[in-house]
Amino acid sequence: MEQRIYLLPPEGRFYKANLHSHTTISDGRLTPEQDKEAYKSRGYQILAITDHRIYRNHQDLDDEDFITIPAVEVDINEVSSERLRPEDHTYHINLFDSMPEYKREEKEKGICPERRYGDFAYMNEYFRRMQEMGFLVCYNHPYWSMQNYDDYKGLKGLFAMEIYNHGCEHDGLYGYNPQSYDEMLRLGNRLWCLATDDNHNCYDLDDALSDSFGGFVMIKAKELSHAAVIEALKKGEFYSSMGPEIKELYIEGRELVIKTGEVEKIYAMMDATRCYRKIAMPGESITEARFQLDGNEKYIRVELRDREGRYANSNAYFLEDIGFQA
Repeated sequence: MEQRIYLLPPEGRFYKANLHSHTTISDGRLTPEQDKEAYKSRGYQILAITDHRIYRNHQDLDDEDFITIPAVEVDINEVSSERLRPEDHTYHINLFDSMPEYKREEKEKGICPERRYGDFAYMNEYFRRMQEMGFLVCYNHPYWSMQNYDDYKGLKGLFAMEIYNHGCEHDGLYGYNPQSYDEMLRLGNRLWCLATDDNHNCYDLDDALSDSFGGFVMIKAKELSHAAVIEALKKGEFYSSMGPEIKELYIEGRELVIKTGEVEKIYAMMDATRCYRKIAMPGESITEARFQLDGNEKYIRVELRDREGRYANSNAYFLEDIGFQA
C-alpha cells in the first residue's frame, strides 16, 4: 500500500462550529445564552461569539456537549471610527483566543486597532501583537467590506479568511467569494478558509431571511475541548461548508482521494486555470473522486457543490508543505 498524506486526519471526530456570531453585547438580537441554545439545538458543538469591538469570554456557558471560543470582531474603517456610509471601505477582523487566561484583563479593557486604513505595515504589526496575545487572526467578508485585491494583497500573518459569509449572502447575494481566497493563495500566503454565519438575528430563526445556520466549519478534533479545537484550527484540520460533507481527504501515492456526501460536482482547484473535476450525470449524485497529481500544482484545494447549489471547501494545501513528491 502506498503511503498516505492525510489532509484531514483519520483520527478524532468532526464537530460543527459557527465561528462568527453577534449577540446583544453588540448589535445582535439574541443574548449569548440564547445564541448558544439556538446553535446547540441544531447540532452545533462550537460557537465563537465575535461581538463588535468588545472582547468577552463566554466559557461559563460551556458544557460537556458544547464549547465557546472567546473572540471579538474588530474593524479598521476608511473614513472614521464609525463606518458612516455603506460605500466606505473597511477591514473587519475576527480574533479567536487560543489562550483565554493570558492577559485576560487587558483583552477585556480593549484591543481595537487604530483607524489606519490601508497602512499594511501598521496592520501587520497589529496582527503580530494580537498573535503574541494568543489570537488567531481571520480576515472577514472582503466583498461586503467594499474591498478589492489592492486592499488585501499586503495583509500578512492571517490564520484564515472567510470564503463564505451567510449574512452577506442575504445582504446582496455576495456571501461566497472563493476568488479572494485564491488571490491570496497565488501570492504564496499560507492561510485557511472559513464559512461562517455572521448572524445578528434580525429575523426569526425559522424565517427565510434568518442569517443563522447557513455557513459552518467542520473541525476534526480529538475531543471537544478548547485546547483540542484550537489545535485543529491552527493545523487546518477542518473544512468549511454550506451543506455538503467532506468525509475523507488524503493523497495516496500521486492520487488525490476525496470522499464526500452526495454531491453533483467535485473539483480540485489549484494555482492555474486548469483544475481536476468530476461531475455527476443529470439527476444523479457522486460521493467520491480520485485525481492523479502531476506535481506541478503549487497548491490544491477541494470544492464541492450539491444539487441545491450549496458549496463546501477544503483548506488549501501547498504541496511543498505537506511532503508530496511527484
